[in-house]
Amino acid sequence: MAAAASADGCPRQASRRAMAEQGEYHRLEDFEEDSPPGEEELLVHVTEGLQDSWHHIKNLDNFFTKIYHFHQKNGFACMMLSDVFELVQFLFVVTFSTFLLCCVEYDVLFANRPLNHTGGTAPDRSKVTLPDAILPAPQCAQRIQASGWIIFLLVMAAAFWLYRLVKVLCSLLSYWEIRTFYIKALNIPSEALCNYSWQEVQARLISLQRQQQMCVHKRELTELDIYHRILRFKNYTVAMVNKSLLPVRFHLPLLGPVVFLTQGLKYNLELLLFWGPGSLFQNKWSLRPQCKRAGARRELAQRLARTMVLVGLANLLLCPCVLVWQLLYAFFSYAEVIKREPGSLGARRWSLYGRHYLRHFNELNHELQARLSRGYKPATKYMNSFTSPLLTVLAKNVGFFAGSILAVLIVLTVYDEDVLTVQHILTAITLLGLVVTVARSFIPDEHTVWCPEQLLQRVLAHIHYMPDHWQGNASRSETRSEMAQLFQYKAVFILEELLSPILTPLILIFALPSRALDIVDFFRNFTVEVVGVGDICSFAQLDIRNHGNPQWLSAGQTEASVYQQAENGKTELSLMHFAITNPRWQPPPQSELFLSQLKEKVQQDAAAAPPAQRILAEGPLGASLLSEDSAAAPDGLLASVLARPIFSASGLVSWDRRFTQPCSAASAAASVLASLASSLPGPARGPATDSPGCHSDRRLPEESLFLSESRLRSLSRSALITEVASAEMSLHAIYLHELHQQQQQGPGPQAVGVWMATGAPKLPSMTAGSAARASQAQHREMPLGGWAEEEEEEEEEEEQTTT
Repeated sequence: MAAAASADGCPRQASRRAMAEQGEYHRLEDFEEDSPPGEEELLVHVTEGLQDSWHHIKNLDNFFTKIYHFHQKNGFACMMLSDVFELVQFLFVVTFSTFLLCCVEYDVLFANRPLNHTGGTAPDRSKVTLPDAILPAPQCAQRIQASGWIIFLLVMAAAFWLYRLVKVLCSLLSYWEIRTFYIKALNIPSEALCNYSWQEVQARLISLQRQQQMCVHKRELTELDIYHRILRFKNYTVAMVNKSLLPVRFHLPLLGPVVFLTQGLKYNLELLLFWGPGSLFQNKWSLRPQCKRAGARRELAQRLARTMVLVGLANLLLCPCVLVWQLLYAFFSYAEVIKREPGSLGARRWSLYGRHYLRHFNELNHELQARLSRGYKPATKYMNSFTSPLLTVLAKNVGFFAGSILAVLIVLTVYDEDVLTVQHILTAITLLGLVVTVARSFIPDEHTVWCPEQLLQRVLAHIHYMPDHWQGNASRSETRSEMAQLFQYKAVFILEELLSPILTPLILIFALPSRALDIVDFFRNFTVEVVGVGDICSFAQLDIRNHGNPQWLSAGQTEASVYQQAENGKTELSLMHFAITNPRWQPPPQSELFLSQLKEKVQQDAAAAPPAQRILAEGPLGASLLSEDSAAAPDGLLASVLARPIFSASGLVSWDRRFTQPCSAASAAASVLASLASSLPGPARGPATDSPGCHSDRRLPEESLFLSESRLRSLSRSALITEVASAEMSLHAIYLHELHQQQQQGPGPQAVGVWMATGAPKLPSMTAGSAARASQAQHREMPLGGWAEEEEEEEEEEEQTTT
């Protein structure tokens, strides 16, 4: 997919290949000595009289991960109920499916065979009851025993259920100990856990380290240390997606480029690379020694390719069992929802590939989910702005014919209810209603006018990443197709998961082995040993000098080659996101220099832009222009910034001649950021406070730039800080992308933003629905600057911590 990175030429690929072969594993020295822990149990609980203390926790990766999951899943009671009901649900699906298959007499249920209730010669044609269609227990058992396939599937299901039962029991025991840790060490009672944000829990962990020495080899824990241990493997996966190493891409006839990444394939990849018996990691925190030597790369690649084939064959053997389970679970999960709301299949969700492509380095699950949730509505509006005239004509006519027949059947039913006794009449009414609902979903609203360029930049403000070639091409179908790979239909998600048991073995056997050498080179070249933490992905260090991209404001600060640079400015944006999320974190010197220079650049651009109060005053007008439902913060703030170039170009607002040029989105963002920084000053870098409840030094003013007084009173301090941080990061994302585009275009005046041609037309006035598509063409040059789904990812990470 072109969304991941632009295709390199042959010389560039050869250069990267040479760099990969010559790269070496590195060890980062530190003034604090802390060797990675051993392979002992999760937690060593030392009791000293009546005083509980936690010294020398020997597996900090599992420990911090369980603390995080305990907080995100709302404590022990919720986790226990969730695990118990998961076991009961699996048992119910297997038992109920077996009952429906072997214990129901469908000829009797469908009245195809009359019953003889009296025992006489004449059959009884009275109404059939449910007990009449259920077979006696001995006959049901006989049917089950007569089918070898059913017995095999039941045995496999029983073995899996017992395995899950043992894991759940072990998990509950370990989480009971985590509960004790929360209560006695962190002083957070179970009933008050929901009142604490993760930043507050993390601050208490850092403070506890100074008192209890959980990690005996390191005097001080930092926020980055905790993130590294929780996200050690996740950062590798995000980096491989960023470097276009994973996932596998195909070019299919009629469908074009396709990216395939499902929960099943993801599980197998993690098994191969991270925690399986033949994986590249020898334990949770250290690569195998041969992975660190360039001379063993080919031998290791051959072994990895062979393991991929073996795992693929194992998946092929288990394919019938997994496929049956997927079908049953999908049916029980979605059948009722589809019947009640057929349009739910047309809803969209962020794909698993999209969640990895858009994820920052060192971004926890709840942080990613909150960011993507904010971008859901603008992304949906952008995707809905594309309509197919051909599909619209077909949908209108299909809806007319199906609706006409449905109307006649409904009238006949109202006139005489005996019509319902006609065979298949209810089936016809249900299917016709489904056809009408689906057809209506393809008919656009005649009175809606969309601005694709502006909508796409609103999406960018929340998701933070976007390929360069999307800029100015938001109205093109190619851009929409690539966006659809990140933001897919729910129906596509279900179809991919159903096909996963069939396609995953084929990918493991035929597609992945050819990438084994590249994967081995990636782990050797992009792994560093951090003293006290172990082997981590070097991108997760947020080191501008080693992984910065000169085209993203790090020119003169980075020594990274093209092979070492992160794509799409991920290092710079991830650094900014982590610094905003964790304001007390002390960045490395080179990263600190980048943040300081960025702040200076913001101040310079803000001086040449209108005051922030004037920009924010235009929030309602910007929200209306961008088809917002309201101008509530922080959307009103973003709407003001994004719409400012349009106002400057169209004359909707006056241009103050004191400024050298009309305000661009970058200048507007800089002006608001500068005001935000003065109102919400960041903390002084230094040691964290000793107060266990303190998690941020951000001082909130009595009157915020973008929150009303009533809104300020309604939010808690932690929620208010979250909103401020989200708005600040969105503005930085807009600002960095605008500057990146200006740098790519070269020196020259940027009159009203980088997404428009100079002298853009004034905003058109649309009065008819037929003008919608014409408005898209004019606005193309306008400025603006069932399955648990996401929860499955956390459940898989939790399972790995207990293995």
